[in-house]
Amino acid sequence: MDAITLLKDDHKTVEQLFRRYEKAGDRAHAEKRNLVDRFTEALSVHAAIEEQLFYPVVRATVPGTEDMALESLEEHHIVKWVLAELEHMDPGDERFDAKVTVLTENVRHHIREEEQELFPRVRDELGRDALSHLGDAMAEARKTAPTRPHPRSPDAPPANVVVGAAAGVADRIGDTVSGLAQGTVTAVGDLVATVLRRKKPRRAPRGSSRARSTARQTRAAASEATEAAIDATRRAKAAADRAGRTARTTATSAKSGARRTARTAKRGAAGTARTAKGGAKSTAQAARANVRSTATAARTAAQRTAVAAERSSR
Repeated sequence: MDAITLLKDDHKTVEQLFRRYEKAGDRAHAEKRNLVDRFTEALSVHAAIEEQLFYPVVRATVPGTEDMALESLEEHHIVKWVLAELEHMDPGDERFDAKVTVLTENVRHHIREEEQELFPRVRDELGRDALSHLGDAMAEARKTAPTRPHPRSPDAPPANVVVGAAAGVADRIGDTVSGLAQGTVTAVGDLVATVLRRKKPRRAPRGSSRARSTARQTRAAASEATEAAIDATRRAKAAADRAGRTARTTATSAKSGARRTARTAKRGAAGTARTAKGGAKSTAQAARANVRSTATAARTAAQRTAVAAERSSR
């Protein structure tokens, strides 16, 4: 990694953030806060690796750069104070935009001087290999560099190396805690919005990239758990509804079956009674017919007997 290329890439990143801020509307407070947090982190890390490695190497190896390096340190110092003030200001404050404007002017002036005057001298003096080794060291130092401005801390070796590393660790711990807190608060807002069936709050996480990433991860995990709980509740309710419908259907079917059975039994009893009545009537009619037939036969027989007796007596 070429040291000068690394620093120029940082310059480009910061310039892009400056331009986005300048295009943001007057009332885009959340976006402005987010952009200030992002270029605060970028400038803090950039300044740290320059102060710990780049400027000391340049002052020791490149003739005629002492004054430029010292002036750069003072420019860093001013920028850190402004960043520290912006860190605790609200974007709606009447002086917020003014401070950002002064900051961007100072940083752009600093970038022009480095890229037009300092960097060419350093490249000519050190060459490709030395710049590559220096760049690798700076890339490694970036991992533990402070992510917030520390204007009261030393900015030259050896003290800045020790203090800078300690501040970097503290910043990253603070970033993680901040991210967890922001993510938790936002997740609670999401839960309330879900229960009340409102839109979820649009809260952009603040601070360094680590803090923002932790906040987003915390919110996502909480949201996932909330959605799972809500889904489980919905499934349980649906199962209860299905069970209720099944019970109601069963009860209705049983009631209908009982009614049909009662009607069938009633019809069966009525049929049996009619059949029995019909049978009794038929039996009585047959008995009467038999009696009449027997009586008729008896009379006929008696008449025949009487005629036969009369003939015999003659």
